Amino acid sequence: MEERLYDLIFICRPATPEEDVKKLVTAVEQVCAEKGGKIEKTELWGTKKLAYRVAKHREGIFVYSQIRTNHGELILELERRLGVQDAVIKYMTIRLDEDMKRQKKFGKKREKRAARRPRRNVAPAAAAPAAPAAAGEQSAVG
Repeated sequence: MEERLYDLIFICRPATPEEDVKKLVTAVEQVCAEKGGKIEKTELWGTKKLAYRVAKHREGIFVYSQIRTNHGELILELERRLGVQDAVIKYMTIRLDEDMKRQKKFGKKREKRAARRPRRNVAPAAAAPAAPAAAGEQSAVG
């Protein structure tokens, strides 16, 4: 089965103690280990203002993880567990490897188009001598 790369972002209530946030991160790491996934990196972004209200909150504690896995079951299990946590007010997973494949595909198409385009040799134009300004005229450069 093909290995996939995911971003997992979840937001905790702003009043959640730091120890509880760390316990959630540890729980995510344990689920990944149980299901054969690997956490590439985890970042605690701290308390940030939300773009819109979520569960009556205007800010939340953001946690970001990048996960590599062969099984989509891991992501489903993480989403299930985050969905029942009282501290978590919002979560989102994003599959990155599809975006990377798409970027490579479009990059190859651009390269092919560029290779087909004929290169034009542009000869440098002879510099025309600048006409001296008349005594009473002002320059329009400003």
